[in-house]
Amino acid sequence: MIKSTRDLLNDARAVVDELTPHQVHGAPDARVLIDVREDSEFAQGHIAGAVHLSKGYLEMRIEDVAHDRGTPITLYCAAGVRSLLAARALHEMGYADVRSMSGGFNAWKQAGFDFIVPQVLSAEQQQRYSRHLLIPEIGDAGQRKLLESRVLIIGAGGLGSPAGLYLAAAGVGTIGFVDFDTVDLSNLQRQVLHTEDRIGMRKTESARIALQALNSEVRVVAHDEMLSSENAQRLFEDYDVIVNGCDNFPTRYLANDVAIFAKKPLVDGGIFRFEGQLTTVIPFQSPCYRCRYPSPPPPEEAPSCAEAGVLGVLPGIVGVLQATEVIKLITGAGEPLTGRLLHIDALSMRFREYRVPRDPQCPVCGERPSITEPIDYAGFCAAPIGVATEAAAAARVAAPVR
Repeated sequence: MIKSTRDLLNDARAVVDELTPHQVHGAPDARVLIDVREDSEFAQGHIAGAVHLSKGYLEMRIEDVAHDRGTPITLYCAAGVRSLLAARALHEMGYADVRSMSGGFNAWKQAGFDFIVPQVLSAEQQQRYSRHLLIPEIGDAGQRKLLESRVLIIGAGGLGSPAGLYLAAAGVGTIGFVDFDTVDLSNLQRQVLHTEDRIGMRKTESARIALQALNSEVRVVAHDEMLSSENAQRLFEDYDVIVNGCDNFPTRYLANDVAIFAKKPLVDGGIFRFEGQLTTVIPFQSPCYRCRYPSPPPPEEAPSCAEAGVLGVLPGIVGVLQATEVIKLITGAGEPLTGRLLHIDALSMRFREYRVPRDPQCPVCGERPSITEPIDYAGFCAAPIGVATEAAAAARVAAPVR
């Protein structure tokens, strides 16, 4: 039997409820709002908080947005036709609570509700980021997210150097560095942000010069201070993602705790001689650093930052992986390294992955947290250097959680 467009819409309305723009505007945040229009339409304006998933990719990528078939979902398009048909397709896939916004984005604007007009890539940006724009998982929308994002890097040293360089190259709009150290000759074996002519310069200033030489559009913010319980929450509030490239246990625990308190994703990396580790923490969704190690080790078990040593190229490997995780978090591409610890053995060139469960008794993110405010731990790193270098925080990496 041949059906007309009207027949198809009537069939869809028989199984899909429609919401008015006023009902969507007042709907609880628990509903996932999906814009099924094409890229060019989304770029001209969209509802705040909407996930862009064009109708042509909806069935293939809906599980990236809503894996649970019981997730409440509302779809919208320009006028309410495409979203109604798309909602029926999701209904047939087993999604039990899918609705369509009648009148679409046009009706939303006519109702006077606010919407976002995203940044439009310039011709120069389209050329610079052309390889990103070709990737469906990033594309134009993902690149705009990168340009609008703000990432804070703790330490402009071994891990912060490659992470910062690749995030700047990727077009992250604002990159902040927390570091109070100056460039030393011993740093140049691994800290590729810095050069011989900048020895004695503040690392944050050296980082700014390096990043803006690579991408002049990137805004680099210098926080010339040691991360502490007094400033951590203030600093974290201004950023979307935190990259932990510190070299000592006090800062590592502080960064973890404050990221949980501020509900900021944390990409945590550590290196020690020939070994590295990496994980991503999504507050209250994935295990945090304290789920693995509830408290810092005693001082006698923490090797000196100056004495432990590290293979110069190792932070390049781990820092680039950290930058990769940040880009995935910002764009929503792929699967983050949550609940998993990636261990790298450069001597044997082996990558191992270990599952790490959340600890319901975790003192920070557990069911009954005992730590509810930042704590300064002192004395765990013998050498009087800044958080900017990189090594001793991964002292336990030689025996990763299995």
